[in-house]
Amino acid sequence: MQFERAADQSQTVAVMKITLDVPDAAFSSLKKAPADFAEELTLAACAKWYELGRLSQARAAEICRLSRAEFLDALSVLEARAWQTSPEYLERESRL
Repeated sequence: MQFERAADQSQTVAVMKITLDVPDAAFSSLKKAPADFAEELTLAACAKWYELGRLSQARAAEICRLSRAEFLDALSVLEARAWQTSPEYLERESRL
């Protein structure tokens, strides 16, 4: 575990590094540099976890090192749902 300064420099945060084994061919297939791949993978995971209700919008944005507005924009680019709403919830609400 490492410690890094938060973006606003007001606090120090712990950062956990995770190592993945990815074949070199994956980077050329995706036309991504390893650092860009890691950033995109983090965003994709956070977007999915947000959709599933496992992460709040604020926490997902924080993990991706984005503002909440930037995270919402990224959800749009990924064609991910920006709102945590189920069809059942909408059905119940429409009956009121």
